[in-house]
Amino acid sequence: MGNENSASFALLSLLLLSGILLPQTIQLSFSQPSLGSGCKEVEREALLQFKQNLTDPSGRLLSWVGEDCCSWRGVGCNNRTGNIIMLNLNNPFRDSFDSYEDDAVHELRGEISPSLLQLKDLEYLDMSLNNFKGVQLPEFIGSLKELRYLNLSGSFFSGIIPQSLGNLSNLLYLDLNNFLDQSNQIGLGWLSGLSSLKYLNLGGVDLSNTAAYWLEIFSKLPSIVELHLPNCNLPILPIHFPSLNFTSLQVLDLSNNGFNSTIPHWLFNITNLLSLDLNSNDLQGDIPDGFASLNSLQLLDLSGNSFLEGQLSRNLGTLCNLQTLKLSLNQFRGEVSDFIDGLSECINSSSLARLELGYNQLTGNLPISLGYLKNLRYLELWYNSFLGSIPPSIGNLTFLQELYLTSNQMNGKFPESFGQLSAIRVLELSDNQWEGFITEAHLRNLTSLEELSLIKTSNSSLSFNISFDWIPPFKLRYLVIRYYQLGPKFPTWLRNQTELTTLVLNGASISDTLPSWFWQLNLTLDELDVGGNHLSGRIPNTLVFRFPGSVDLSSNRFDGPLPLWSSNLTKLYLRDNLFSGPIPNDLGQKTPFLTDLDISFNSLNGSIPQSVGNLKQLLTLVISNNNLSGGIPQFLKNISSLYILDMTKNNFSGEIPESIGSLLTIRFLVLSNNHLSGEIPPSLKNCSLMDSLDLGENQLSGNIPAWIGESMPSLSILRLRSNHFNGTIPSELCKLSALHILDLSHNNLSGPIPHCVGDFSAMKVKPPDTEIYQGSLQVAIKGTQYVYQQTLYLVNLMDLSRNNLSGEMPVELTSLLHLGTLNLSGNQLVGKIPTQIGKLEWLESVDLSRNKLSGSIPPSMVSIRFLSFLNLSFNNLSGEIPTANQFQTLINPSIYEGNLALCGVPLPKRCSEIDGTPQIPGADEDKEDENGHDKLWLFVSVGLGFIMGFWGVCGTLIIKKSWRYAYFQFFDKIKDQLLTFLALSVVRLKRKRSEKNGAGET
Repeated sequence: MGNENSASFALLSLLLLSGILLPQTIQLSFSQPSLGSGCKEVEREALLQFKQNLTDPSGRLLSWVGEDCCSWRGVGCNNRTGNIIMLNLNNPFRDSFDSYEDDAVHELRGEISPSLLQLKDLEYLDMSLNNFKGVQLPEFIGSLKELRYLNLSGSFFSGIIPQSLGNLSNLLYLDLNNFLDQSNQIGLGWLSGLSSLKYLNLGGVDLSNTAAYWLEIFSKLPSIVELHLPNCNLPILPIHFPSLNFTSLQVLDLSNNGFNSTIPHWLFNITNLLSLDLNSNDLQGDIPDGFASLNSLQLLDLSGNSFLEGQLSRNLGTLCNLQTLKLSLNQFRGEVSDFIDGLSECINSSSLARLELGYNQLTGNLPISLGYLKNLRYLELWYNSFLGSIPPSIGNLTFLQELYLTSNQMNGKFPESFGQLSAIRVLELSDNQWEGFITEAHLRNLTSLEELSLIKTSNSSLSFNISFDWIPPFKLRYLVIRYYQLGPKFPTWLRNQTELTTLVLNGASISDTLPSWFWQLNLTLDELDVGGNHLSGRIPNTLVFRFPGSVDLSSNRFDGPLPLWSSNLTKLYLRDNLFSGPIPNDLGQKTPFLTDLDISFNSLNGSIPQSVGNLKQLLTLVISNNNLSGGIPQFLKNISSLYILDMTKNNFSGEIPESIGSLLTIRFLVLSNNHLSGEIPPSLKNCSLMDSLDLGENQLSGNIPAWIGESMPSLSILRLRSNHFNGTIPSELCKLSALHILDLSHNNLSGPIPHCVGDFSAMKVKPPDTEIYQGSLQVAIKGTQYVYQQTLYLVNLMDLSRNNLSGEMPVELTSLLHLGTLNLSGNQLVGKIPTQIGKLEWLESVDLSRNKLSGSIPPSMVSIRFLSFLNLSFNNLSGEIPTANQFQTLINPSIYEGNLALCGVPLPKRCSEIDGTPQIPGADEDKEDENGHDKLWLFVSVGLGFIMGFWGVCGTLIIKKSWRYAYFQFFDKIKDQLLTFLALSVVRLKRKRSEKNGAGET
């Protein structure tokens, strides 16, 4: 805004000084009567010849008839001489260079006739915002020696800029902004002849050939006041430039070039600068303090440089004439207190009207001094990390019209002074951590409010506390409130909001019907979103929408037939309600411009009506979870731009038609949970952009086509579970490097698991950090069915269960390092579990049950730290169950049942120990023979010991009589000695006891 004002002021000043716009010297006609005696005949003929070479589809030159050409539209004559001095054929129906397609009917086209050379006194020529479709601008333009004003901007000439323009020594104003229809590298030598030039705009002209000397050329324009060089492919902004000569320069625009240096200090020597625009470059470093010397600066735009950083200096705040300051989309950090304090200390208050600091890394509380910038009209602080509450001084900003605080970390309550912002039109307050209540006091004086956006984050406790009968003083056009409680009743304060074009009350805890007065507001809407509430009742067909209209009534309790509204609708979301009956037969006629249609999770029945084939612009068609029936219609092939087709959980039957292969842009095809039969049509191979193919829970048969792996290189999800597919798993599927969900379970597949499964690259790497849309999918994980939506891209799964697969588990499986779920249960797999399975550290769920696997549980499995579901039951596994890490939590005996040779916790069968050391799992087979030998030698030793011990002693006593007598005499002698010792001990004890008793009596 400030830039445009400065430019306009400078332009107006120079034109007035030049005499071009003085009323006593010019007569400019827009079909009003002539004030003079008429134009010269030769000039009138020249204009008619000029007109004959033009195409005028809208009739802008219809007034070019009659004798007095000075009365023709866009023609201006000198009142004294009658000579034509002005030709203004600017296209007034285009207000920018981007909107020409909408206003093409008003564009002049054709060629520029040399008959213009007859207009020898022509001073003003404006052909801007037309479309000459690549015609070369003729060299003779440089022969119009009296030209002072030449504007060819946005007119789509081609070739190079004629060098003859350098002959226009009287030229004051030259605008070639977006003048060419293609980039053409040009030189700047022709500029040296434009000694009087005050305004120059070469925006969009490729000056990359002049990278080394461009600044020197432009500095030699002695009278230049405004210099605009945006988007000129200038890669170098010189750091040093000693011969600077911009003594008159007031406006400098170098935006959208490729500068990647720091901000040069020679800029601070252009002391008359009013406007400096360096936005959308790659400038880096801190903002120099030298800006403080530019005391006259009214506009400074450094936005969109990405590498500008550091804190905002207090010196920048001393620019008291600054009206517009744009610093958004950079890397500025730290607090803004010093900077804003500096701005607020200007004598007679700061002139600042527009302050843009969004999309930086600024933090801290907003200072009280913010309220002293009393001329602020526009304040943009969104997408930073500001803390605290809005300062109470905000109420002083009585001229403030737009306030953007979205996506910070602000908290606290809204101050009462917020209600003093009587000029405020736009409030963007979403994604903060607000507390307290919004009451009528905060809104009572906001008489100019037109737009209010308030979207809740999880940490905000803000609520609305507005009385039932309150009448707002404002008329909103745009109201967006998400996830803040407005209910349980529909807010009655909306009953006087008759100018609404956007109404979003999503997730607002409203449990009510839409009141009759709402339908009587006669609104013409761009968007209506009341999704995520508990609204009920029937919806009338009386709403009117502007193109492109959007409706979201999803996740409520609306019932009755599907409502149909204006033909201007492009998005219609009615999912998760109680709508019933058939899809309206005239859906395609009444809403022909639909791009998105979601009527899933209702109770609709019948077939898909023929008129749906008329929705040629449809991108998403979601009709899942209804009771729809019939076949998949052939006419879907007419919707050639379809991106998502979701028909899951209905009663569709028959074969998948070949015509579905005509959907060349389809990315998500979901036909699961129906009664479809037959084989997968070969025409589907034409859908080479497919991301997700879900045909599960049907009655499809035949082999899984090998061409899936060759024709769908982007496929990330393949779900064919619960069908009747047979044959082997084609090895071509391994070419699907993006595949991260493969579900072929519950079929009749046979043969081995291909060894190339290790080629699934997406299962080897960590899922992306940024959210990727992959639709909605029902996935079996940990023995339970889950529906994934926003987080589906994080799921890495392979499910081949309930087939007749044979052979061993491929060791290549262990290279899928980020696999989360592996289910091979219910097959005929044999051999051992791969010993390196522990490399799959991200596995959360493993089901290998009901196979014929043997051997021990690999010790490496204790390294699978996220394992929370395991089923190894009904195999031939043996040895001891590991007990370390996650296995300490896997203590349900059913995990291991049906493996007769397994032992250890949690099974009741204990494993044997050797030398007090528990057996190592898998050692039983190796030591079985050794244990048998040990037992044999034990029995032999006991037998020999008995023989030697018994017969070596007793046998000798029986045979030799003298040894027998000596042996028994020895035991008799020992017996007598023991008896004598016992008798003496008893006598001594009795004596001691009698002596103690006698001493006690005395």
